[in-house]
Formats: sequence, structure tokens, C-alpha cells
Amino acid sequence: MKSLAKTRIRAAAAAAATLALGCTALAAVPSSASAAGVPLTVQYRTSASGSTADQSEPWLKVRNTGSAAIQLSNVKVRYYFKGEAAGDAYRFACSWAVKGCANITGTFGTLASPTATADRYLEIGFTSGAGSLAPGADTGDMQLRFYRSSWQPLLQSDDYSFDAGRTAYGDWSKVTAQLGGATVWGEAPAGNGPTDPTDPTDPTDPPEGAPTLFDDFNYGSHTDPQIAAHGWNVRSNSGGPGVPGATWAPENVTFATQSGNSVMNLETSTAGSGESTKQTEILTQSTKFRNGTYAARVKFNDAPVAGPDGDHLVQTFFTINDLKAPMADDYAEYDFEYLPNGGWGESGNILYTTSWETYRPDPWEAVNAHSEARQSYAGWHDLVVTIDNSAITYYIDGQLFGTHGAAYLPERGMSINFNQWLIDLAGQTSTTPRSYDQQVDYVLHVKDQVLTPAQVNAKVSAYRSAGTTFQDTVPAG
Repeated sequence: MKSLAKTRIRAAAAAAATLALGCTALAAVPSSASAAGVPLTVQYRTSASGSTADQSEPWLKVRNTGSAAIQLSNVKVRYYFKGEAAGDAYRFACSWAVKGCANITGTFGTLASPTATADRYLEIGFTSGAGSLAPGADTGDMQLRFYRSSWQPLLQSDDYSFDAGRTAYGDWSKVTAQLGGATVWGEAPAGNGPTDPTDPTDPTDPPEGAPTLFDDFNYGSHTDPQIAAHGWNVRSNSGGPGVPGATWAPENVTFATQSGNSVMNLETSTAGSGESTKQTEILTQSTKFRNGTYAARVKFNDAPVAGPDGDHLVQTFFTINDLKAPMADDYAEYDFEYLPNGGWGESGNILYTTSWETYRPDPWEAVNAHSEARQSYAGWHDLVVTIDNSAITYYIDGQLFGTHGAAYLPERGMSINFNQWLIDLAGQTSTTPRSYDQQVDYVLHVKDQVLTPAQVNAKVSAYRSAGTTFQDTVPAG
């Protein structure tokens, strides 16, 4: 069952979660715009030049120095800094940008090889709404800032990318940039070279014969006996997470055919009270899943099927096991969670991926890491998370979303889960009935193998070409 911890930590103190997205380390590249083959440069200035500050304010511009247009959605920029304390969480904000703050994302990560001046980074990305840069054009001002979630002062003078003297824009090689996944500008802190653990475009075929779970969710209804025979439980028991008094409604888990594929639908509905709220969840009966690759194709929705919008909804794909005791070190949980209407202190769309090591419910204490992106994810998305002996790596639509370090690896098996539920009823107070859908096309787990997103797609296509709608060769325990 999904832990109540998630509700408590974010509903009461969203900013207290530890941000520790691991890095895709970067190589040194020429830092002069005149160097041959450099398609873009990054310019930097600071508007908070003190050695300490309430918030760091790296203002940036990205300039196209090549001969072809550049789609900004293919660009990632990293600013490196030294965290104040191991457990500190940081928050990103955009004050103003020529391209529009809604088109700029900010996520935090940790370096694979920490140095005296950097153990973290802020990664800036762009949505498709940011458009493209013509040759010679730049983004204009991006007035960015980040701060400790506690709002305690932070020390900037020991940060790798910070320069108090840069109060006017200029090329700055201590901020790096990637274009299409390749580093094209700047130099990362020493020891952080091109060591991505997994290349999402790697065409190498994985070894055959690994134990695998594949389910195309080809069922008639929630009462189909094959659901239980295939190891699933459609939840009906009470308890969290979600709105107090809500029920988990198995009848709201339905199945249909879309574009030739069978699709599972999770419907969550409410009329503005706990008693009227019906949430949905399906989970494996077994907790036999640990290292390897987990993948699902999921359709998130921003708007209700009917009725007024605005509820603080959570749409998920995750793995989890039970907390046997407060701060037990064998607890594990790995989440994709989409909030289409905000919640947990957020006012708009946000997607989290979170890796949990452990927690204590009372008094609250958590050990976790998460990545986030503030943008709409309405529509179908390919979600992949891989777990090996060194890291947990998350991908969305074939693109690296976040990597969390070895401290968060699982010590024992987990279940696989999908659910949709309401954090609270504060987002929409209407008593008019409304309902929301989350859809799932398939789920795949390959034991002890790290597959690229491309390999996941190939494996799913092979199952469908063979007419296979279900397979489970993963051994128990």
C-alpha cells in the first residue's frame, strides 16, 4: 500500500524533501565562441554578488554561435555549487525571462565526483514553448534564482560557478551546456567527465532470457479472474494516501481498446467531500521486484472528464515495500508522480520522480531524493526507471530526467503500483461532481538488466508482434 509518508511530507512541508538528483557528468569543451564547432555559448552575470545571500541569482543567456537554428528544448545548462549541508533542500524560481518563465525548468542534482567547490548543480531546461534560436540570436535575460528551502542564508563564495565580479553579461565557461545530450560548452568541476551510466540511444541488444514481467492489461473488467491470476490486486481496502474518508473503488478500474491496444483506466472522482471521493489503485500481490528496468506507458490528464477543474490530484507509477520500523534501512520506494493542478505547496503542473531510502512518521524525518519539472505532462508518456548496483535513473520519453545515488538503492523486493488519488480538497471546493482519468497502456519489468528506453520500446514491440499480452517469469522472493 502506498505510504502515508508521502502525503505527510509534502502536504505539511513540501520543501523539506531532500533534492539529490544525480548528474550526467560533463566533459571539458572549448570555452571560446571562436573555437571550431561550438554551436552555442552561455553568458552569465549575478545580481546577488555578496559572499553570502538569502538566495543565489545566476542570470543567464544562451547564444547560438552556429550556422543552424537550435531548438531550445534540446538544450540543458548547468550551474554548479556547493551545498550548505548534506540534507539541505533547494528551491528554484524564475523571476523574469524574455522567453517566459513558464518555458524554463529548473532541477537540482548531485555530482558523481564532488569537489571542494561543487557537489550539486542547478540544471536549466526549456519546454517546446521556448521555441528556437536562429544563428546569432540569444535567449535574452533569464533572471533565475535558487535558495535553501529553510530560507537560511547560503554561502556563494565557495561555489564553482559563482563570480562576484560578474555584474554584466559575459561568456562564462564555469557554466556548462548540453545540446542533444552532448556537452558543447564549458567545463564541469574536475573529475566529472562523460560517464553516463546508460545511453538512452545505445542500440546494443540486451542478453536474452532475463526474467521478465510484461502485461498489456488486456482484461474485461476489474472482476476478470485473470487479473488476480496474473498477480494483481485491485485495491478496495481503506487507508491512505489521500483525502480522509475517501474509499478505494475497484469498480473504477476499467479496460478498453484504443488504437488496437488494450488500455487500463483509473478513474478518481469527488463531489467535494471525503465521503464522496473515490480513488483507484492497482498493485502486484508480490514484492518480488528489485534491481532491473521498470517501464510503463501512461497517459496523464490535466483536466477532468467532467465537472470543474482544480483538484489537487496525484497520478502515479511507482514501486514500494513496507516500512517495518521507523527509519528502517530496508525500506524502498521509487515514484513517478504527476500533479496536474499543483498541491504540496505547488500552484501548477509539476512532475516528481522520487527515490526513498527511509523515513520516520512521528516525529517526521525522511531520507529521500527527488527531481522535478514544472510543466504540463498531459498526454501519453513513456516512463522508465532503472536500478543497478550504483544508481536509480529515471527517463521520460527517452530523455534522462534524473539520477539518484547509491544511498537510495533497495535492500529487498518491492511491488509495482499505479494509483490516482487526491491530496486534499483545497484545490477545488465545489460540491459539483467531477472525475479524472489516468490511463496505462502496459507495464514491463526486466530483472537485473538495465535497458535503455529504446530497448524497452523494442521489447514491448516484440511482445505485441508475437501476440503476447502477458508474461511473468520473475521468480518469487
